[in-house]
Amino acid sequence: MSAATVDCAAVDFDLSGDQQALRDAAASLLDKMAGSDALRARVGPGAIVGTLPGAGAVSAEAAGDAPTGYDEAVWSAMADQGWLAIELPEDDGGLGLGMVELAVLCEEIGRRLVAAPFLPTIVALGALCGDEARADTGTKEWREALGQGDAIGCVAAAPGPDGLTVAGTEVQTRLSGRTAPVAYAPSADVAVVLADGGVYGVDLRAEGRPPALSAMDRTRELGVLAFDGTPARFLGGEEAAALLVDRAATLASAEMLGAADHVLALTVQYAKDRVQFGKPIGSFQAVKHMLADALVDVEGMRSTAYYAAWCAAAGDAERSLAASMAKAWCSDASRRVMAAGLQVHGGIGFTWEHEMHLYLKRAQLDQVSYGDAAAHRDRIATLLRSRLEAGDSLS
Repeated sequence: MSAATVDCAAVDFDLSGDQQALRDAAASLLDKMAGSDALRARVGPGAIVGTLPGAGAVSAEAAGDAPTGYDEAVWSAMADQGWLAIELPEDDGGLGLGMVELAVLCEEIGRRLVAAPFLPTIVALGALCGDEARADTGTKEWREALGQGDAIGCVAAAPGPDGLTVAGTEVQTRLSGRTAPVAYAPSADVAVVLADGGVYGVDLRAEGRPPALSAMDRTRELGVLAFDGTPARFLGGEEAAALLVDRAATLASAEMLGAADHVLALTVQYAKDRVQFGKPIGSFQAVKHMLADALVDVEGMRSTAYYAAWCAAAGDAERSLAASMAKAWCSDASRRVMAAGLQVHGGIGFTWEHEMHLYLKRAQLDQVSYGDAAAHRDRIATLLRSRLEAGDSLS
């Protein structure tokens, strides 16, 4: 799946040999360092920790303890393997690769619910690599630190964000307002924020990090960024904002694909093993149809996510449209696949001991991060309307 110009009569939609090798290497590394045992150690046993008056025993999750931090060993391994610098030019110490390779990595991360801030850091780093951001010499330190894994990035981005105001000039900008919950904000060093149609960077080391929030998804931490005339660096205008949304939506779609593909495989295996009325439940027609629909959803997710990644890598004019199509489809399809997995698993899928609930909870946040399906359908409509008004064809 090269981003180079190809003959449309002989298009190869599979990953290239190098991309497959990257996928296999990533899978091997994550299986060794971020497998189910590591995931379980991070989310905890769901053990009873105390009591509340009139409520009886209360679990760690119900008691409201917030997931904090990230898996530092995995993060260090990612940095050592050059994952964070994968897009940077070789002259800058990077690998000179692109969005398709990033999508490959995000799919493998999503498949294992890895507790590492790879996606937000990569999106933040991309925002700092634009021409307008590079014009500010003060961003160089951020780029170097993020690219080497010495710093963490977080991103508050969605089409048409509300609640944030920008004051001042491009040279001295200040942000005010609050964001929605942001993944890894409590550990982040740099926050990249989409506000008023532009992109801004905030040094959280200097301005302070938010506290971690209690959340159903215990595989990663969340925090709300609250600004009150907070100094920020201008990183780009409308074009940079559109690129940020495209990249975040595309890579989030790839993560959802990985999680949904794993849940489908998990559910198919369970349907083969679980016996009811003397037969595996996978032999029942209703279960077969449910799993067949889930397979269609997963393959649709694969097509849209990787097409969006290819468009971004190739600088294709369809980049924004493809990104929003991917996020809209993957958000809806992820919800359907998770629902099917939970229904086929039945009661065991609700228990703390089974991993089904971890994928369901993570998917629910992914579905609304960087714009939910409805927001991206609105964005698609806006993009197509602009084409019609300009007299361009929609085909």
